[in-house]
Formats: sequence, C-alpha cells, structure tokens
Amino acid sequence: MEKERIRMSDIAQELGLSTATVSNVIHGKTKKISDETVRRVQELIEKRGYMPNMAEILLAQNNSRIIGVVVNDHEKYEGHVLEDGFIAASVNALSRETDLAGYFMMVKVTAKWDEIARFASMWNMEGLVLIGYCEQDCKKLRASMHIPFVVYDGYFEEAQGICNLTIDNYDGGCQVGRYLKRMGHQRILCIADNAICMDAERMKGCAAVLGESSVVLMQIPMQEKERRQFYKEKKAEILSYTAVFAVSDFYAVELIRFLQENNIRVPEDISIVGFDDSPLCKYSLPALTTVRQDAQARAQAAIQLLQKMKSGTEERIAVKLPVFLVERSSVKNILNQRKSE
Repeated sequence: MEKERIRMSDIAQELGLSTATVSNVIHGKTKKISDETVRRVQELIEKRGYMPNMAEILLAQNNSRIIGVVVNDHEKYEGHVLEDGFIAASVNALSRETDLAGYFMMVKVTAKWDEIARFASMWNMEGLVLIGYCEQDCKKLRASMHIPFVVYDGYFEEAQGICNLTIDNYDGGCQVGRYLKRMGHQRILCIADNAICMDAERMKGCAAVLGESSVVLMQIPMQEKERRQFYKEKKAEILSYTAVFAVSDFYAVELIRFLQENNIRVPEDISIVGFDDSPLCKYSLPALTTVRQDAQARAQAAIQLLQKMKSGTEERIAVKLPVFLVERSSVKNILNQRKSE
C-alpha cells in the first residue's frame, strides 16, 4: 500500500509550530527564527521524508522564474495543435529563449480563456505568452490578472496592458505578390479557412501588388476530411489559376500532396506558395517557396518584452517584426516559358 504523503501542516502540528514557521524554514527564510527551531524542523523533515510540492515552493517565492506559454486549442487543429508546424516552431524557440534568460517554461493547451488565469496563479508565474487567442479573450484575461503577458498575432486595436507581438503580414503578402508577378503569374488563388485578421492582411498585401481582380479568395473548410472533399469538387477551378498562395505552410503542403495524388504536377502544372517557413517546407517535394518569420527572434522579443513589462520600463503595446520571402522550387517561372514559345 502506498505510504500517505506527509504534508507541511503535519510537520507543523507535530512540532507545535505554525505552518508559516515551517514554511519559512523550508524556504530558507530563517532570519527571525531561532537556530533551535530551525534544527527541530529540519530534523523532523528528514525523519518523516517530507517533500514539498512544487506549488508550495513557488507560492512561497517572490519570483518563480516561470514563464507560461498557453496555446489556443482551436477546433481547426483537431486535437493536434502542438503538432502544427508554426506552433511547434514557436514553442521550441520560446523554450530556448526562456532557458537562455534563466527562466523555466510551462506549456498549457486550452480553448478556455478562464483556465489561463488559474494556471498562472497556481504556479506564481512571472509572465505569459499567449498564442492563438482573440481580442475578447485577451481583454477578459487582462481584467482578471495583473501579471504581464504578450500575445502572438493578436489582431485588435491597441489595448493598454496587452503587448501584441505580431509580424508584418501585409508586407509578407506584398512580397509574395511581387515574386509571383516577376515569375509571370497573373491569376492567383488564395486559400484560407477565413477572410479576417492576419490571413486577410496577407491576401490584401498580395492583391495590392497584383491588383484586386487578379487575386481570388477560396475559403476552405477547417476540418481535414472536409477539405479533401472540397479540393476534389474544386479541382478544375483550382487548376484555372497559374499559382496558389496558401496563408499557411500546412495548407500549402497539404494541397501539394492532394494535387500530386491526382497526377497534377507542382510547379509544372500549378505553382504553390506558403507562409511561415515551418520546418516541413524544406522537406516537401518540391521544396516550398514561403514567407519566413523568424521564430527565434520573435521568442527573444517576447521574453525581453515580458521582462521590461514586469519592471515597468516597457511602454509599447504593439511590436511588429519583419518577414522575408524564401524562394524554393514550388514556383514555376512562366514568364521565361512564354518568351521561349
């Protein structure tokens, strides 16, 4: 039978001391405690095999050195949000930067904003990085807790106390538009699961270069099974364009696979461009042309912003990082082809 866990209150009761006194000895706050009391507590702790739980330790400290990373478990990820290329790269980069800055990182996946405040309070966190949450969730969270937090890609008007760390989505779309134009493409299909926020900015940037009439949005289903059926039904329409700009690498690579399964060649029959430059881009066949956002630079900025917000030296509430196009082999130069014909 498993031995019952010894609690701090058990130690205090056996010695006739307050729980606060025992806690202070355990956590090294002994300036106002006699050497004899310290000795008694330490001896009984060793004798009883008491092990304080992490929550007790952290709640007793002014600085836990813990940064929480909370990811929205959105329905479109179908229960696999941490496997998404962008999310995985972001969390990996944050792990490295928190470690370099001398912090610990804890990760939570939830679609419920009200669980975030409890998570942060339970572990006495020094700050949070939120990925994938909307304006309403962020504002509710700001009103319910005092610790600083940074939002990745928050798409809302500037709000005091919320630091929005985003990228230049519009310029990313412009870079795609300029590149496709240079390669001779004039009819572009944009695929996205919505027509708002950062996806809309990416499409607007592309259309600003190529012209509104040259760029058409095809809104795709969020669920994979439904998307595959959708692509089957829309295959002829998709092939009426010379290039597809997918608002994420995941959708771009998924479309490449679908096309190849249907004997449609990329880029010979149609060109594909993605967005994010997640690791899978290098290994797709063909390698995916995409817009790169620097996950490590973003993570570094997030940790630095949290530190400055905590110390009260950071006044910015919106920070925008640059992006740049990475040219690979998924786009065909049809301009050269026309010249040779």
